[in-house]
Amino acid sequence: MKNTLMTGAAALALIAGSVAGPAAAQEAKISDGKVKIGVLNDQSGVYADTTGRTSYQAALVAVEEFGGTVLGMPIEVITADHQNKPDVASNIARQWYDTEQVDMITDLPNSAVALAVVGLSKDAKKITMVTGGGAADISGKACTPYNFHWAYDTTMLSNVVGGALVAEGGDSWFFLTSDYAFGHNLEASTTKVVEEKGGKVLGSVRHPIGTTDYSSFLLQAQASGAKVVGLASAGLDTQSAIKQASEFGIVQGGQRMAALLFTLPEVRGIGVEAGQGLVLAESYYWDANDISRELGERIKAKAGVYPNMIHAGTYSAVLQYLKAIEAAGTDDPDAVAAKLHEMPVKDSFTQNGVVWPNGRMASDVYLIEVKKPDEMKGDSDFYNILATVPGKDAYPDPKTTGCPLVQ
Repeated sequence: MKNTLMTGAAALALIAGSVAGPAAAQEAKISDGKVKIGVLNDQSGVYADTTGRTSYQAALVAVEEFGGTVLGMPIEVITADHQNKPDVASNIARQWYDTEQVDMITDLPNSAVALAVVGLSKDAKKITMVTGGGAADISGKACTPYNFHWAYDTTMLSNVVGGALVAEGGDSWFFLTSDYAFGHNLEASTTKVVEEKGGKVLGSVRHPIGTTDYSSFLLQAQASGAKVVGLASAGLDTQSAIKQASEFGIVQGGQRMAALLFTLPEVRGIGVEAGQGLVLAESYYWDANDISRELGERIKAKAGVYPNMIHAGTYSAVLQYLKAIEAAGTDDPDAVAAKLHEMPVKDSFTQNGVVWPNGRMASDVYLIEVKKPDEMKGDSDFYNILATVPGKDAYPDPKTTGCPLVQ
């Protein structure tokens, strides 16, 4: 197992601006003299660019912004590659908790991995803040008192992207779906949106993660005559499907590709020539405003690339976790979880985030179109923002999610 360790700058005094005064400092309780955060994600597979090392660097940016210590104690960040395997991820998480004194795990792309670690963390009474895993079940029927779901989920993608395309006339769909929890959730939630808006689904086909040849799947989509081919996948899987769809002339034939989870690294990967006109959703875009640009530049300085919503979401989750420890005066999971539910989220990722009873952090979402090459004003100027969707409209009412914590 490959681990990388970063220790926050040591300090002898409380950070400036802390809500804790001298008396509170004496009462502050950090369980083992430090706060340790684990960034667990895919660093060698299909989601390595979508999350990977850039999420780790984004977490370091959050620690630096916070000041390197919390309640006078150092902050450490470690990272590991879960290889998109739930058993590998569970073993790493168990080792982190049992022998390495990790207090919180974040990122967790691949929803099967996220669900496994969230369940293990519930039993261990440890906090998870999922930014990479997108299945709505994470803050739905699998919700726990210690889990928080940041950045996006499948219902948001379906509501924002699916709803927009149906409204534009894309009322018949065929899905190419990754065969695991995330893909299943995304297909199901988008199907619901399409049908509720008067459209219909003509069929679907499932493929394993890491598929390289989409020809048979694309031929089925082409033969269906659907107006929209929905890609319920992510990372390199979605990139490969879009590239091969171009070779098959699917778009030229009048069908539209809906990349339901497609973020900045994937656009970079296929290039705007192939990606132009794609409609997608992100809850963060580095060039949206002055605040997002400043964060984008800080993460790029470490990672070499501008962040997507998952990278920036990891920054936000880590920063909010540290703020919650400071507000609680302890790293006790129950006290910190209570503060995470209470506190608004205001940082360089979002200015108006709210954590709902099911652990879902709801913030504004951008409906985005990939620019044409002649519209770009720089080599990272990929997006036109078509609309800003409020979090309350993008995400489902917690009462409808099946979360047992919600009355």
